[in-house]
Amino acid sequence: MSGRREGDAGAPLLEARGLTKRFGSVVANEDVSLQLRRGEVLGLLGENGAGKSTLVKMLFGLHRPDSGEIRVGGEVVRLRSPRDAIGMGIGMVHQHFQLVPVMTVAENVVLGAEPTRHRFVDRRRAAAEVQELSERFGLAVDPDAVVEDLPIGAQQRVEIIKALYRGAEILILDEPSAVLTPEETDELLRVVAELAAGGVGIVFITHKLREVMDAADRVVVLRDGRVVGEVAPGDTDEAGLAALMVGRSVVLRIDKQPARPGGTVLEIRGLEVDDDRGRRAVQGFDLEVRAGEIVGVAGVQGNGQRELAEAICGMRPRSGGCVLLREHDVTRLGARAIHDLGVAHIPEDRNKHGLVGSYSVADDLVLNRFDEPGFARWGRRERAAVRRWAEQLIIEFDVRTPGVEAPADSLSGGNQQKLIVARELSRESVLVVAAQPTRGVDVGSIEFIHRQLVAARDRGAAVLVISAELEELLAVSDRIAVMRSGCVAAMFDAGSVTSEAIGLVMGGAAGH
Repeated sequence: MSGRREGDAGAPLLEARGLTKRFGSVVANEDVSLQLRRGEVLGLLGENGAGKSTLVKMLFGLHRPDSGEIRVGGEVVRLRSPRDAIGMGIGMVHQHFQLVPVMTVAENVVLGAEPTRHRFVDRRRAAAEVQELSERFGLAVDPDAVVEDLPIGAQQRVEIIKALYRGAEILILDEPSAVLTPEETDELLRVVAELAAGGVGIVFITHKLREVMDAADRVVVLRDGRVVGEVAPGDTDEAGLAALMVGRSVVLRIDKQPARPGGTVLEIRGLEVDDDRGRRAVQGFDLEVRAGEIVGVAGVQGNGQRELAEAICGMRPRSGGCVLLREHDVTRLGARAIHDLGVAHIPEDRNKHGLVGSYSVADDLVLNRFDEPGFARWGRRERAAVRRWAEQLIIEFDVRTPGVEAPADSLSGGNQQKLIVARELSRESVLVVAAQPTRGVDVGSIEFIHRQLVAARDRGAAVLVISAELEELLAVSDRIAVMRSGCVAAMFDAGSVTSEAIGLVMGGAAGH
């Protein structure tokens, strides 16, 4: 491994020159060039499949470019592995954290680079060094806390401290807010500003336009693997960035006709649900969702939203209360039975509950219909029919994939999400339960998914959208319920409420 080089003090911290990367016949990046300077936040935008992940994997030594060069401090470097990148002062915080849940913060931070004393790991020194980094960069964490007990936002801070502990002067943040609440996202943006003020250069990859407008000094936009623009946030707006990403104007808040609600489809009375540790997460929850309306559920993460969605869809036992679907009690039914009654479910965790990653795109698109007539006959899969159906849906829902036989886990996160949306919304349903439906999805796909949810409403389905994104709930909902401490703290008309009013109730103010 090469040691870190001093380089030219006036040169960019990190520079890519003409990077090209192909996977077979697919060109992931073509002639990509960019620069990052000390103390700068460089926003990297692009649709799912635009080449962002491939680019940063080359910058972190996970992929080798087919052509072009990478420079650190003005000198050309060959990054054959992440170890090489770390040795050059490059750190990366992945979208899915690389932490050992049962270990402490300090143990995670120093893992593989432990300070020693008399040939033993010096735990006291490790904790002290983590505390010092935490205080220097405003990254509030307890070195002795066990990682699995920390909220997601704190776990992310641990990942950042891990990179800083290894001497990172260049920090790549890959979709850093994809799993954060709005409050945690605001805290992240504060941390990013603090890091940049301390001289760290940051590559900030995100789908969220507000974040890049707030955090970045410059923004580089990728489309189809190429750089299509570079702009300062002060010289554009969110609509301009969205158009640059997608290549067309994008409606950031869709126009929809007023709801025309019908009869009650979903009725929840006094629902009680426990979390994975046996603690009551949903308690005394009451809600009605009618045909032809979208009801949004807002709330700070950890107030029972995940348990609520899973209980409605039969994935989690209910400890009390009842769930009625078109006046029929489905409280004791399992997931398959509830699905068969016409309930579509877009789950919060797409990898755990939405897809089988090793299955093909075609097989995942019939995952909950594989035995239905048309897809199976006499107990055998009708492969040609499944393939035709998959080819139709990937066009209709704009799923970017090399083909219907490609494994689902080879797709980008946003395209995996569109795959789930295609499967769930391509059948007629009486109820759609959508939990975090646009998490990790680019702005063009967000617009598309929102239109699909509104279209389901207009076809007469009852739609329940659970989201940490207040702007999303305000965009698609007709009514918004605020969930706090496991129950409904307030109900608002989405057309006449502000995000500030909802945020106050989320934070503990009296409900309405």
